[in-house]
Amino acid sequence: MASPLNPRPSRLRTRASALLALATLASALAAQAAGVPDRVYVSNEKAHQLEVFNTRGDRLGDIEVCQRPRHMMFLPGHAQIIVSCGDSDQLGIVDVATGKLTATVPVGESPEIFDLSPDGKIAYVSIEDDNVLAAYDIASRKPLFQVPTGKEPEGVLVTPDGRFAYVTSEAADAVYLIDLAQQKIAKTIKTGKRPRRLVLLAEARELWVSNELEASVSVIDTATQQVKHKIALTVAGVPATDVTPVGLAASPDGTSVWVALGRANRVARVNAADKTVTHQVPVGRRAWGLAMHPDGKTLYVANGLSDELTLVDTAAAKPLRTVPTGRTPSSVLVEP
Repeated sequence: MASPLNPRPSRLRTRASALLALATLASALAAQAAGVPDRVYVSNEKAHQLEVFNTRGDRLGDIEVCQRPRHMMFLPGHAQIIVSCGDSDQLGIVDVATGKLTATVPVGESPEIFDLSPDGKIAYVSIEDDNVLAAYDIASRKPLFQVPTGKEPEGVLVTPDGRFAYVTSEAADAVYLIDLAQQKIAKTIKTGKRPRRLVLLAEARELWVSNELEASVSVIDTATQQVKHKIALTVAGVPATDVTPVGLAASPDGTSVWVALGRANRVARVNAADKTVTHQVPVGRRAWGLAMHPDGKTLYVANGLSDELTLVDTAAAKPLRTVPTGRTPSSVLVEP
């Protein structure tokens, strides 16, 4: 008889097999919970799909989604993408491994931009036609609350602690600081004309806001919630009315911010410290959505009127290549 301290070899083999099976299962589950590497996703508003590229710009396929896809984000774990669909009034949930739309969350009319709570469970969505910021529980697909804003809300950015959200209002020329626990506006911050997108910088001490119809970027001090600087954007030989900044993307080290200049068909690199424009790079027609590779070496630019994606070498400040996309590319999402 084998002692409890010296079990039979067959029992040891059984235990080893069980442990190996558990390890294999854990590895498979971990793979399912992670995103697919080396991918760039582009939302095409008029093609109603997400187009898939590798990070070098080679096209790999497309994913049919809801109508007029706009803004995209990864859900925690990067195994799913959530996308706002402006014409079907939904948030779509996409499984990146299968490349399929697996669920939808009904929202208000014409959802624009959204951001997620730090735990990824709540989506805060600007609802353009209802003039509200609306909160939705993603798992239950249920609405939670709404906060009225100025007309045509668009950009949404939740603070890292999850307590507040900044929301731009294109018609009110303002950014609203919304207390999410109190479900009300805590402060209204006047910006430039038609503010669109937002990015936090300097360890969340600065909020940068693109002003589409003023050819500028407002820099807000998040301690005082006041504009402390305004960066003018000009392009030689281009009318000021065609310099229409929208998309923003910060470098991973926070030393620079790239700005899509819209109808000027360029992107600009701005030094975050002294707020000067250091470079301008020609891209496609109506540079719109931006995304930065996490290594900071490549900027991806959605060119909405030429139906193209431009890859920019950020160190050299030069275009690497431009590739065709579906109709009216809007936003870009990168999985390294």
